[in-house]
Amino acid sequence: MSLGVAEVGVAVIGAGMVGRAHANAYRQAATVFGLDQPAPRLVAIADLHEPFAADAAVRYGYARAETDWRAVIDAPDVDAVSVAVANSLHREVTEAALAAGKHVLCEKPLAPSVADGEAMVAAAAAAPGQINAVGFTFRRSPALNALKEQVEGALGPVRHFVGNYWCDYGFDPRRPMSWRYQGGPGSGVLADIGSHMTDLAEFFCGPTAGVHGTTMATLVKERPKPLGVAVGHAGGVQVSDELVPVENEDVCTFTTSYESGAVGTFSLSRVAFGHANSLRVDLFCENGSASFELTRPAEFSIVDGGPDVAVNGARTVYIGPWHPYVARGLPMDFPTVGHGQNDFFVYQARAFLDQIAGVKGLPPCPDLAHGLHNLRVLEAVVSAARS
Repeated sequence: MSLGVAEVGVAVIGAGMVGRAHANAYRQAATVFGLDQPAPRLVAIADLHEPFAADAAVRYGYARAETDWRAVIDAPDVDAVSVAVANSLHREVTEAALAAGKHVLCEKPLAPSVADGEAMVAAAAAAPGQINAVGFTFRRSPALNALKEQVEGALGPVRHFVGNYWCDYGFDPRRPMSWRYQGGPGSGVLADIGSHMTDLAEFFCGPTAGVHGTTMATLVKERPKPLGVAVGHAGGVQVSDELVPVENEDVCTFTTSYESGAVGTFSLSRVAFGHANSLRVDLFCENGSASFELTRPAEFSIVDGGPDVAVNGARTVYIGPWHPYVARGLPMDFPTVGHGQNDFFVYQARAFLDQIAGVKGLPPCPDLAHGLHNLRVLEAVVSAARS
């Protein structure tokens, strides 16, 4: 319970993999950082598939489960919602939530198209008293924030950003068809995980100036229809013998340029066998270089001109309470105890609640206008594949 700050009634729309991450994040948000910040009141989980909604509500301590997201939007005890459903539904749900007077945190990518994103930003502008935010959770990584401090300090500006994000959730051709494999070019691996990586590049390099040399490929051409409802990337559900075509890309590579003068190189895959969730960032800077891997989230490597040349080389830095987000952000805020991607959602939820209460806390969440900008970068990636 927060001390002297009103509670915020929260609900999560979507009880799949990302929805559960949001639900858990709100549950933990009151346990991190200051006790004078607003505490969430866990009101509802909504999902069209009732077993998912009921399971998440019980598992994460929410008062009720709903099968219609409109029941959450219309509820007077809900002040804020996380929108964690299929990308094609983001606009409809977000606009309705804003019109109903709710604060909204929408998952990335903001929408299926720039036009949809523009409409969502317009809806947010028509609701000036409500917080609107988009969920780029890697901006909450302690290690990546520590690296940003080094880029703004000893390492100097980034000259070359290299971002690889490789997953294997689409490697098996018997994995069932889902919304992730539907939609035109750019709605596949680029929208799913490339949205994160292009945002991280701007986190370090500033605004994108251009996109070049895009290559996209669909390597698994068909997938079977599912016989049930699956969580996340649709593993573990039975499938039929009927195959349907995959509509978007499995692999995407491209290069970028930035207004700062930096350049970027990107490799994205959802069919990279053996890489369940492998995000890697390499920063080649004016005075040194550094790297981060999500599989080792509580550390980074760095090399600069400090040590004598005879003993110089890359060294591992373990994240501790002297780095961003760690002190009071973990039950054991001690060096090498560790943290992971789920914690990034907790820090994001804490920042969103701080914004709603108007209290000074963590760096604010990016708004829907930022999400629209990200969509324009993704659109430029797709355009570079056509030209």
